Amino acid sequence: MTSTSTPEIYPETYNACAYWGSRKESPEECARRTAAFLNLLASCDPFLAHWYKPARSRKDALKHPLMPPDVPTLAEMFQRGVNREKGGPAFEDLGFSFWFGNGGIGADSVDLRIKCGDYSGANPNHCVMPLPRRGPNADRIVTTPVLEGIVRAMISAWEPDWALAGSTTYRMQYPEPDSAPFSLGWFTYLSLRLGAVPPLPTPVRIEPVEDKGTLIILTPERFTVANPEHIALARRVRELLVRAGLMQSASF
Repeated sequence: MTSTSTPEIYPETYNACAYWGSRKESPEECARRTAAFLNLLASCDPFLAHWYKPARSRKDALKHPLMPPDVPTLAEMFQRGVNREKGGPAFEDLGFSFWFGNGGIGADSVDLRIKCGDYSGANPNHCVMPLPRRGPNADRIVTTPVLEGIVRAMISAWEPDWALAGSTTYRMQYPEPDSAPFSLGWFTYLSLRLGAVPPLPTPVRIEPVEDKGTLIILTPERFTVANPEHIALARRVRELLVRAGLMQSASF
């Protein structure tokens, strides 16, 4: 007798991220941007107000809080993340990396992965923040007001070329080519350096961000791949961004 089992259905996952090109910065400059970012995150939601040094275990990490942020401590962590060959000199043109978390457990946690100060042109600098996948913190954070605050904090602290917050599941199902200037998310920020955003259909909201760029918000409710109307809207917006010369034509 052959038994059948229902395949496990994984929840849709979300993240927020920002990317920028070559920018020579010291560990101290990266640390100052990180400190500013952490302070801004703390005002977005209480779950984003606690961060800890990386450690071998969660128990050990909780003994070493990074809040309130201390620039010399953060600079030391970035310096430890410099690229180098074993026993050889540091490749400072490749920037500095730092990965740490907020002390959450499993699916109810947030990480920050930061690469700053790369001026080699080989890889983009970035700040990537996977968001909680399940539980009350996820229900509260993956909402329009909180995600907008997170994206605006990234823009203020990192001055990126582009940033987004949204469904990683959507971006896996509708991937952009590696050469694409940016990816489209539930929230998408484009620096003025990338060009002007054209008029977009409702319910899309377009907001200027100081004199830096433009924030596009696709839907007021949570964007999900389970909603065909959301997918159709995202594809329509992408088509209009292609016509405006901001994106490449789709290959799928």
